[in-house]
Amino acid sequence: MDYRQEIRQLRDILNENGYRYYVLDAPTMSDREYDLLNRRLEELEAAHPEEITPDSPTQRIGGKILDGFSPYSHEVPLESLQDVFNGEEVAEFCLRCEEALGVSTEYSAEPKVDGLSVALEYREGVFVRGATRGDGRTGEDVTENLKTVRSIPMTLPEKLPRLIVRGEVYMSRSVFEEINAMRELQGKPLMANPRNAAAGSLRQLNPKICAERKLDIQVFNLQLAEGRTFDTHSETLEYLASQRFKVIPHRTVTGVSACRSEIERINDERMEYPFDIDGAVIKVNSLQDRILLGSTAKFPKWAVAYKYPPEKKASKVLDIVIQVGRTGVLTPKAVLEPVRLAGTTVTNATLHNQDYITEKDIRIGDTVIVQKAGEIIPEIVEVDYNRRPENTGPYFLPDTCPVCGAPVRRDQDGAAVRCTGAECPAQLLRNITHFASRDAMDIEGLGPAVVQQLVDGELIHNAADLYSLRAEDVAKLDRMGAKSAENLIRAIEKSKANDLSRLIYGLGIRQVGEKAAKVLAAHFKTFDIMAAATVEELTEIDDVGAVTAQCIVDYLAQPQSQDLLRCLRKAGVNMESSRQLVDNRFSGMTFVLTGTLMRFDRKAAQAMIEERGGKAAGSVSKRTTYVVAGEAAGSKLKKAQELNIPVLTEEEFAEMLK
Repeated sequence: MDYRQEIRQLRDILNENGYRYYVLDAPTMSDREYDLLNRRLEELEAAHPEEITPDSPTQRIGGKILDGFSPYSHEVPLESLQDVFNGEEVAEFCLRCEEALGVSTEYSAEPKVDGLSVALEYREGVFVRGATRGDGRTGEDVTENLKTVRSIPMTLPEKLPRLIVRGEVYMSRSVFEEINAMRELQGKPLMANPRNAAAGSLRQLNPKICAERKLDIQVFNLQLAEGRTFDTHSETLEYLASQRFKVIPHRTVTGVSACRSEIERINDERMEYPFDIDGAVIKVNSLQDRILLGSTAKFPKWAVAYKYPPEKKASKVLDIVIQVGRTGVLTPKAVLEPVRLAGTTVTNATLHNQDYITEKDIRIGDTVIVQKAGEIIPEIVEVDYNRRPENTGPYFLPDTCPVCGAPVRRDQDGAAVRCTGAECPAQLLRNITHFASRDAMDIEGLGPAVVQQLVDGELIHNAADLYSLRAEDVAKLDRMGAKSAENLIRAIEKSKANDLSRLIYGLGIRQVGEKAAKVLAAHFKTFDIMAAATVEELTEIDDVGAVTAQCIVDYLAQPQSQDLLRCLRKAGVNMESSRQLVDNRFSGMTFVLTGTLMRFDRKAAQAMIEERGGKAAGSVSKRTTYVVAGEAAGSKLKKAQELNIPVLTEEEFAEMLK
């Protein structure tokens, strides 16, 4: 078959399986088969770019970084709903509807997804635009990010001239937990809750980041359908399901009692949904009746949103235990008498930190009131001091790590109490993964999964143990094999020769990022000289503040750190700065790179600047000397122009490097 036919065939196969996987949850092929077919399609489209169409699965993850979001005017306003909070208010709503429409009025009852409302527009069956709700009349165009939501169809079976639907974009609880687990491993701040995570993801200027967040959608309303007419809301949802949308679960009921029962049922089954809900929606089912009822200035009269109150129950604090996270933070947790909340049995609640415990004066043996924060995380609301047992005392976090016994230290810039042990088992996975990461020791093939296997198999107990691994032992790991094992051992051996800056960064010293590591290596030249430096000497260096300096000194003072460094030195890991300045032509200059660079790899360009005595910064300020602007340069270029900072093309920058 010719390439055009093969491209069409591949698209059909991939789109069909994507629908079955992301909407129906019934895939017809393995992930590997899908990936191989997708790779073949990418190859064909790369060879024949004129054949790329909007409905291609390859177009779901855009490569273009956005400058910002354009305003979008909703042709059909995305109205908000009036909230009701009890059964009496639900009854009042139904009574008003039935007085106007009759006692046989039908309602659609649906869970209210706790996400971000969007409108999706299709022309001739092709997805052309998507926007956030905003104020209901004007939102933000987030089309490129919505293309990354796999459950949103790029094309529809029926090619109506125009179709606009409304849905709620969300992050599933399982994805939220998965991402937070990875962020903890990487030492990044945790996301607060799935709703905030979804909203933040959909407003990323880089669609690739949005794609990594694995957002999903529930479509709940047909806004506009040119060439089609419907009698009821339930008919529109059935139609949207036939057009391959992921449609909100719904039931049609009649009467106040049935509405109340549905609200209770949805609440009882809320944990069975993959998404968080914050209520239930009751809508008049007849579309003609909705027109008759109309809207107020703020809300439609044909629907209400029942908001579930946070369920609160009493329990007893049986114990307070300490968990040590992968970044070394000690987190206290209250062990509770089992209590049923929001459909699940709660046996513990986070106590966050010492300040939280002290503020609420929570003690072992206390009777406390518990609720789920955001309907997800159990938390203690208050203490019933009248029921406090005698002879209880205030609770304080330990002075030493309960896992490794190393001293703990409170962060100078926050409430966290952190283990200072360099080889603390609780931090082992995170520390070694960071050590091997691309910007640190750059050990190719040593990702979190492999590190986990090495730790679980007790082949390594710290980063230095990597350098004594044997290929025959590594080959026994799951999905590894002899060749992969040999490649990994070679990559580990190669990392010994890295510059000192990579080692400093790889150690994971708190507050020491990639930039600070380069500055320290360039200043001290050897690790021994840096290790002998005082806080005062460290703070004299540009870009090293008092907090960073103290973190360095504290880290190097720990016996575990000293032992690790001895082992790394014994293994032959380089402890000196090998980076030599080409010259000092950029001395005192600060460069900012922006946009897509075609002639330079961004990190390589930064290195070239630093090798010539300059600095590479991430943001534009009055201290910026030059801005190097590639394609699609956005806000940084604009700021440079506002501040009258010289802007260089890539060609001009290349000339400066000669």
